[in-house]
Amino acid sequence: MLPDKYLKNYIGGSLVPPVSGEYLDNTNPAIGKVYSYIPDSDERDVQKAVEAAEKAFPEWSTCGVRKRFRILMRVADIIEQNLEEFAKAESADSGKPVSMAATVDIPRAHENLRFFATAILHFAGESHHMEGQAINYTLRQPLGVVGCISPWNLPLYLFTWKIAPALASGNCVVGKPSELTPMTAYLLSKACMEGGLPPGVLNIVHGLGPKTGQAIVEHPKVKAISFTGGTATGRKIAETAAPVFKKLSLELGGKNPNIIFADCDFDQMMVDTLRSSFSNNGQICLCGSRIYVERTIYERFRDEFVKRTQFLKVGDPTSPVSDLGALVSKAHLEKYKAT
Repeated sequence: MLPDKYLKNYIGGSLVPPVSGEYLDNTNPAIGKVYSYIPDSDERDVQKAVEAAEKAFPEWSTCGVRKRFRILMRVADIIEQNLEEFAKAESADSGKPVSMAATVDIPRAHENLRFFATAILHFAGESHHMEGQAINYTLRQPLGVVGCISPWNLPLYLFTWKIAPALASGNCVVGKPSELTPMTAYLLSKACMEGGLPPGVLNIVHGLGPKTGQAIVEHPKVKAISFTGGTATGRKIAETAAPVFKKLSLELGGKNPNIIFADCDFDQMMVDTLRSSFSNNGQICLCGSRIYVERTIYERFRDEFVKRTQFLKVGDPTSPVSDLGALVSKAHLEKYKAT
Protein backbone atom coordinates (compact mmCIF):
# COMPACT_ATOMS: atom_id res chain seq x y z
CA MET A 1 0.00 0.00 0.00
CA LEU A 2 2.12 2.85 -1.35
CA PRO A 3 1.31 6.56 -1.76
CA ASP A 4 0.45 7.82 -5.25
CA LYS A 5 1.65 11.04 -6.84
CA TYR A 6 -1.84 12.21 -7.80
CA LEU A 7 -4.31 11.55 -5.00
CA LYS A 8 -7.99 11.01 -5.67
CA ASN A 9 -11.20 11.54 -3.76
CA TYR A 10 -12.89 8.48 -2.29
CA ILE A 11 -16.55 8.71 -3.28
CA GLY A 12 -19.10 5.93 -3.56
CA GLY A 13 -16.49 3.26 -2.91
CA SER A 14 -14.19 4.37 -5.75
CA LEU A 15 -11.14 6.60 -6.13
CA VAL A 16 -12.11 9.43 -8.46
CA PRO A 17 -10.43 12.64 -9.69
CA PRO A 18 -11.89 16.04 -8.78
CA VAL A 19 -14.65 17.35 -11.03
CA SER A 20 -12.60 20.46 -11.76
CA GLY A 21 -9.56 18.48 -12.84
CA GLU A 22 -7.48 20.86 -10.72
CA TYR A 23 -4.91 19.81 -8.12
CA LEU A 24 -3.07 21.39 -5.18
CA ASP A 25 0.59 20.94 -4.30
CA ASN A 26 1.38 18.64 -1.40
CA THR A 27 4.76 19.60 0.07
CA ASN A 28 7.13 17.59 2.20
CA PRO A 29 8.05 20.27 4.79
CA ALA A 30 11.31 18.59 5.80
CA ILE A 31 12.81 19.19 2.34
CA GLY A 32 10.54 21.98 1.09
CA LYS A 33 9.60 20.16 -2.10
CA VAL A 34 6.28 19.16 -3.67
CA TYR A 35 6.07 15.38 -3.72
CA SER A 36 2.41 14.77 -4.62
CA TYR A 37 -0.79 16.52 -5.64
CA ILE A 38 -4.23 16.50 -4.05
CA PRO A 39 -7.66 17.20 -5.56
CA ASP A 40 -8.75 20.83 -5.48
CA SER A 41 -12.33 19.79 -4.84
CA ASP A 42 -15.40 22.01 -4.69
CA GLU A 43 -19.13 21.83 -4.02
CA ARG A 44 -19.63 19.48 -6.99
CA ASP A 45 -17.41 16.83 -5.44
CA VAL A 46 -19.11 17.32 -2.08
CA GLN A 47 -22.50 16.90 -3.74
CA LYS A 48 -21.42 13.57 -5.24
CA ALA A 49 -20.12 12.45 -1.84
CA VAL A 50 -23.34 13.39 -0.06
CA GLU A 51 -25.41 11.57 -2.67
CA ALA A 52 -23.26 8.46 -2.24
CA ALA A 53 -23.61 8.67 1.55
CA GLU A 54 -27.38 9.10 1.30
CA LYS A 55 -27.63 6.07 -0.93
CA ALA A 56 -25.57 3.94 1.46
CA PHE A 57 -27.29 5.06 4.66
CA PRO A 58 -30.45 2.85 4.67
CA GLU A 59 -28.50 -0.39 4.45
CA TRP A 60 -25.55 0.64 6.65
CA SER A 61 -27.78 1.98 9.42
CA THR A 62 -29.84 -1.23 9.57
CA CYS A 63 -27.26 -3.94 8.83
CA GLY A 64 -26.69 -4.57 12.54
CA VAL A 65 -23.87 -3.81 14.93
CA ARG A 66 -22.07 -7.12 14.37
CA LYS A 67 -21.61 -6.47 10.66
CA ARG A 68 -20.37 -2.96 11.28
CA PHE A 69 -18.05 -4.33 13.97
CA ARG A 70 -16.51 -6.91 11.63
CA ILE A 71 -15.90 -4.44 8.80
CA LEU A 72 -14.36 -1.73 11.00
CA MET A 73 -12.11 -4.30 12.64
CA ARG A 74 -10.91 -5.47 9.22
CA VAL A 75 -10.04 -1.90 8.25
CA ALA A 76 -8.17 -1.49 11.55
CA ASP A 77 -6.21 -4.67 10.86
CA ILE A 78 -5.21 -3.43 7.40
CA ILE A 79 -3.90 -0.17 8.85
CA GLU A 80 -1.90 -2.06 11.45
CA GLN A 81 -0.50 -4.46 8.84
CA ASN A 82 0.69 -1.48 6.80
CA LEU A 83 1.92 0.55 9.76
CA GLU A 84 5.33 1.33 8.23
CA GLU A 85 3.83 2.74 5.03
CA PHE A 86 1.28 4.81 6.96
CA ALA A 87 3.96 6.13 9.33
CA LYS A 88 6.26 7.16 6.49
CA ALA A 89 3.37 8.92 4.73
CA GLU A 90 2.42 10.76 7.92
CA SER A 91 5.99 11.92 8.41
CA ALA A 92 6.39 13.05 4.79
CA ASP A 93 3.23 15.15 5.03
CA SER A 94 3.64 16.65 8.49
CA GLY A 95 7.39 16.77 9.13
CA LYS A 96 7.08 14.81 12.38
CA PRO A 97 9.60 12.03 13.05
CA VAL A 98 8.67 8.66 11.56
CA SER A 99 9.32 7.17 15.00
CA MET A 100 6.50 9.23 16.50
CA ALA A 101 4.09 8.43 13.69
CA ALA A 102 4.90 4.74 14.08
CA THR A 103 4.46 4.67 17.86
CA VAL A 104 1.67 7.23 18.40
CA ASP A 105 -0.28 8.39 15.35
CA ILE A 106 -0.85 5.18 13.42
CA PRO A 107 -1.37 2.84 16.41
CA ARG A 108 -3.91 5.27 17.83
CA ALA A 109 -5.67 5.43 14.46
CA HIS A 110 -6.33 1.70 14.23
CA GLU A 111 -7.16 1.57 17.93
CA ASN A 112 -9.77 4.30 17.42
CA LEU A 113 -11.53 2.03 14.94
CA ARG A 114 -11.27 -0.97 17.24
CA PHE A 115 -12.51 0.93 20.30
CA PHE A 116 -15.68 2.23 18.72
CA ALA A 117 -16.32 -0.97 16.77
CA THR A 118 -16.22 -2.88 20.05
CA ALA A 119 -18.22 -0.26 21.96
CA ILE A 120 -21.33 -0.74 19.82
CA LEU A 121 -21.48 -4.38 20.90
CA HIS A 122 -21.72 -3.43 24.56
CA PHE A 123 -24.06 -0.47 24.77
CA ALA A 124 -26.20 -0.33 27.90
CA GLY A 125 -28.63 2.31 29.10
CA GLU A 126 -31.04 3.10 31.92
CA SER A 127 -34.80 3.00 31.87
CA HIS A 128 -37.12 4.88 34.24
CA HIS A 129 -40.49 3.51 35.22
CA MET A 130 -43.37 5.96 35.56
CA GLU A 131 -45.70 3.92 37.75
CA GLY A 132 -48.86 2.97 35.97
CA GLN A 133 -48.08 5.19 33.01
CA ALA A 134 -44.95 4.46 30.97
CA ILE A 135 -41.30 3.50 30.86
CA ASN A 136 -38.81 6.14 29.72
CA TYR A 137 -35.72 4.93 27.92
CA THR A 138 -33.10 6.25 25.48
CA LEU A 139 -32.54 5.06 21.94
CA ARG A 140 -29.25 5.84 20.20
CA GLN A 141 -30.01 6.12 16.52
CA PRO A 142 -27.88 7.31 13.58
CA LEU A 143 -28.58 10.76 12.16
CA GLY A 144 -27.82 10.10 8.51
CA VAL A 145 -25.01 11.88 6.67
CA VAL A 146 -22.46 13.62 8.88
CA GLY A 147 -19.41 15.75 8.08
CA CYS A 148 -16.00 15.21 9.71
CA ILE A 149 -13.28 17.82 9.17
CA SER A 150 -9.90 17.10 10.76
CA PRO A 151 -6.66 19.07 11.33
CA TRP A 152 -3.07 18.65 10.21
CA ASN A 153 -1.23 18.07 13.48
CA LEU A 154 -2.41 14.48 14.15
CA PRO A 155 -3.81 13.66 10.71
CA LEU A 156 -4.97 10.02 10.74
CA TYR A 157 -5.19 9.89 14.55
CA LEU A 158 -7.83 12.63 14.68
CA PHE A 159 -9.52 11.74 11.38
CA THR A 160 -10.27 8.21 12.63
CA TRP A 161 -11.24 9.61 16.05
CA LYS A 162 -14.03 11.45 14.26
CA ILE A 163 -15.17 8.94 11.67
CA ALA A 164 -14.96 5.78 13.82
CA PRO A 165 -17.84 6.58 16.23
CA ALA A 166 -19.91 8.04 13.39
CA LEU A 167 -19.55 4.89 11.26
CA ALA A 168 -19.89 2.49 14.16
CA SER A 169 -23.22 4.00 15.18
CA GLY A 170 -24.62 3.66 11.66
CA ASN A 171 -24.03 7.08 10.13
CA CYS A 172 -22.46 7.65 6.74
CA VAL A 173 -19.63 10.16 6.55
CA VAL A 174 -18.33 12.84 4.23
CA GLY A 175 -14.87 13.60 5.56
CA LYS A 176 -12.25 16.20 4.70
CA PRO A 177 -8.67 15.82 5.92
CA SER A 178 -6.40 18.83 6.08
CA GLU A 179 -5.01 19.85 2.70
CA LEU A 180 -1.58 20.01 4.39
CA THR A 181 -1.60 16.35 5.44
CA PRO A 182 -3.83 14.33 3.09
CA MET A 183 -1.78 11.22 2.39
CA THR A 184 -2.80 8.92 5.24
CA ALA A 185 -6.48 9.70 4.64
CA TYR A 186 -5.88 8.67 1.03
CA LEU A 187 -4.27 5.43 2.22
CA LEU A 188 -7.26 4.95 4.51
CA SER A 189 -9.46 5.07 1.40
CA LYS A 190 -7.54 2.12 0.03
CA ALA A 191 -7.78 0.29 3.36
CA CYS A 192 -11.57 0.75 3.36
CA MET A 193 -11.82 -0.65 -0.16
CA GLU A 194 -9.67 -3.63 0.77
CA GLY A 195 -11.56 -4.16 4.02
CA GLY A 196 -14.97 -4.35 2.33
CA LEU A 197 -16.54 -1.14 3.61
CA PRO A 198 -19.71 -0.76 1.51
CA PRO A 199 -19.58 1.98 -1.15
CA GLY A 200 -20.68 5.39 0.10
CA VAL A 201 -20.46 4.63 3.81
CA LEU A 202 -17.28 6.71 4.06
CA ASN A 203 -16.45 9.37 1.50
CA ILE A 204 -13.23 11.41 1.64
CA VAL A 205 -13.11 14.69 -0.27
CA HIS A 206 -9.77 16.50 -0.42
CA GLY A 207 -9.37 20.22 -0.84
CA LEU A 208 -9.27 23.61 0.82
CA GLY A 209 -11.31 24.57 3.86
CA PRO A 210 -13.10 27.63 2.45
CA LYS A 211 -14.13 25.71 -0.65
CA THR A 212 -14.47 22.00 0.21
CA GLY A 213 -14.94 22.23 3.98
CA GLN A 214 -17.48 25.02 3.76
CA ALA A 215 -19.44 23.09 1.13
CA ILE A 216 -19.74 20.18 3.57
CA VAL A 217 -20.86 22.47 6.38
CA GLU A 218 -23.43 24.24 4.19
CA HIS A 219 -24.94 21.17 2.59
CA PRO A 220 -28.55 20.77 3.76
CA LYS A 221 -28.34 16.96 3.81
CA VAL A 222 -25.37 16.94 6.23
CA LYS A 223 -26.98 16.63 9.66
CA ALA A 224 -23.97 17.09 11.94
CA ILE A 225 -20.45 18.50 11.80
CA SER A 226 -17.40 17.46 13.79
CA PHE A 227 -14.51 19.91 13.41
CA THR A 228 -11.09 20.22 15.00
CA GLY A 229 -9.03 23.27 14.11
CA GLY A 230 -8.66 27.00 14.55
CA THR A 231 -11.05 29.21 16.48
CA ALA A 232 -11.74 31.56 13.56
CA THR A 233 -12.78 28.65 11.35
CA GLY A 234 -14.88 27.19 14.16
CA ARG A 235 -16.70 30.51 14.47
CA LYS A 236 -17.46 30.46 10.75
CA ILE A 237 -18.78 26.91 10.96
CA ALA A 238 -21.01 27.81 13.92
CA GLU A 239 -22.37 30.84 12.07
CA THR A 240 -23.30 28.60 9.16
CA ALA A 241 -24.65 25.59 11.03
CA ALA A 242 -26.37 27.09 14.07
CA PRO A 243 -29.22 28.88 12.22
CA VAL A 244 -30.31 25.57 10.66
CA PHE A 245 -29.75 23.63 13.93
CA LYS A 246 -27.12 21.20 12.72
CA LYS A 247 -25.50 19.25 15.52
CA LEU A 248 -21.99 20.58 16.13
CA SER A 249 -18.83 19.32 17.81
CA LEU A 250 -16.11 21.98 17.76
CA GLU A 251 -12.65 21.36 19.23
CA LEU A 252 -10.91 24.68 18.69
CA GLY A 253 -7.49 26.25 19.21
CA GLY A 254 -5.90 26.92 22.55
CA LYS A 255 -3.11 25.66 24.76
CA ASN A 256 -2.70 25.30 28.49
CA PRO A 257 0.10 26.34 30.84
CA ASN A 258 2.24 23.98 32.86
CA ILE A 259 2.02 24.87 36.55
CA ILE A 260 4.93 23.55 38.61
CA PHE A 261 5.01 23.61 42.41
CA ALA A 262 8.01 23.21 44.67
CA ASP A 263 6.75 19.97 46.22
CA CYS A 264 6.62 18.12 42.88
CA ASP A 265 8.56 14.98 42.01
CA PHE A 266 11.25 17.01 40.25
CA ASP A 267 12.67 14.31 37.97
CA GLN A 268 9.26 13.10 36.84
CA MET A 269 8.12 16.68 36.35
CA MET A 270 11.11 17.36 34.09
CA VAL A 271 10.32 14.32 31.96
CA ASP A 272 6.67 15.34 31.63
CA THR A 273 7.43 19.02 30.99
CA LEU A 274 9.95 18.25 28.28
CA ARG A 275 7.47 15.91 26.59
CA SER A 276 4.56 18.33 26.89
CA SER A 277 6.68 21.14 25.47
CA PHE A 278 8.11 19.42 22.39
CA SER A 279 5.96 16.41 21.47
CA ASN A 280 4.81 16.47 17.86
CA ASN A 281 7.28 19.32 17.26
CA GLY A 282 5.25 21.34 19.78
CA GLN A 283 2.27 21.38 17.39
CA ILE A 284 -0.49 19.94 19.54
CA CYS A 285 -3.19 21.40 21.76
CA LEU A 286 -1.95 19.32 24.69
CA CYS A 287 1.45 21.03 24.61
CA GLY A 288 2.07 23.72 27.19
CA SER A 289 2.76 27.05 25.54
CA ARG A 290 3.95 28.65 28.79
CA ILE A 291 5.33 27.41 32.10
CA TYR A 292 4.62 28.83 35.56
CA VAL A 293 7.14 27.76 38.19
CA GLU A 294 6.99 28.35 41.93
CA ARG A 295 9.67 30.90 42.77
CA THR A 296 11.65 28.72 45.19
CA ILE A 297 12.57 26.18 42.46
CA TYR A 298 12.61 28.54 39.48
CA GLU A 299 16.39 28.68 38.96
CA ARG A 300 16.81 24.95 39.44
CA PHE A 301 14.01 24.29 36.95
CA ARG A 302 15.35 26.82 34.41
CA ASP A 303 18.85 25.39 34.39
CA GLU A 304 17.71 21.77 34.18
CA PHE A 305 15.09 22.48 31.51
CA VAL A 306 17.63 24.28 29.29
CA LYS A 307 20.18 21.50 29.78
CA ARG A 308 17.73 18.76 28.84
CA THR A 309 16.39 20.71 25.89
CA GLN A 310 19.90 20.99 24.47
CA PHE A 311 20.05 17.19 24.24
CA LEU A 312 17.00 17.05 21.94
CA LYS A 313 18.00 16.38 18.35
CA VAL A 314 16.31 18.34 15.58
CA GLY A 315 16.94 16.54 12.32
CA ASP A 316 15.76 14.42 9.42
CA PRO A 317 12.29 13.05 10.33
CA THR A 318 13.23 9.70 8.79
CA SER A 319 16.16 9.28 11.18
CA PRO A 320 15.45 7.13 14.26
CA VAL A 321 17.56 9.45 16.43
CA SER A 322 15.63 12.65 15.59
CA ASP A 323 13.46 13.92 18.44
CA LEU A 324 11.98 16.77 16.40
CA GLY A 325 11.50 17.14 12.67
CA ALA A 326 10.14 20.00 10.58
CA LEU A 327 7.21 22.30 11.24
CA VAL A 328 4.24 21.42 9.07
CA SER A 329 4.53 24.20 6.48
CA LYS A 330 6.46 27.29 5.45
CA ALA A 331 3.50 29.46 6.50
CA HIS A 332 3.52 27.89 9.96
CA LEU A 333 7.27 28.45 10.24
CA GLU A 334 6.86 32.12 9.34
CA LYS A 335 4.08 32.47 11.89
CA TYR A 336 6.31 30.94 14.55
CA LYS A 337 9.24 33.19 13.67
CA ALA A 338 7.00 36.27 13.92
CA THR A 339 5.90 35.53 17.50
